[in-house]
Amino acid sequence: NFRNIFMKLGIILQSNKPEHAWNTFRLGITALKANHQVEIFLMNEGSELDTISDTKDFDISVKVAEFKKIKGEIYACGTCLKVRGKEESKVCPISTMSDLLKMVESSDKVLVFG
Repeated sequence: NFRNIFMKLGIILQSNKPEHAWNTFRLGITALKANHQVEIFLMNEGSELDTISDTKDFDISVKVAEFKKIKGEIYACGTCLKVRGKEESKVCPISTMSDLLKMVESSDKVLVFG
């Protein structure tokens, strides 16, 4: 007997490889459409999300836009951005380790991509 159980999913993207980012957002979109809550935290190379170009195989900008449109939350590690000489992320608010800890504490499952 299957029943739809609401879940809060926390995903950490720590890669700037197009396929990793693309699959992260594909899972996030799938979970949101299944009525789960999803937060994605960008850290390490993942904080470079706004500079990852779309390719013929990976339409990352489309997936990010769809994820945000259906109420997915994205946060970027401020320290990771600073290390890369960036003041802010164009795709999401700047966050801290405390914000990441809150996401981990409040999530039913936490996945790491990359």
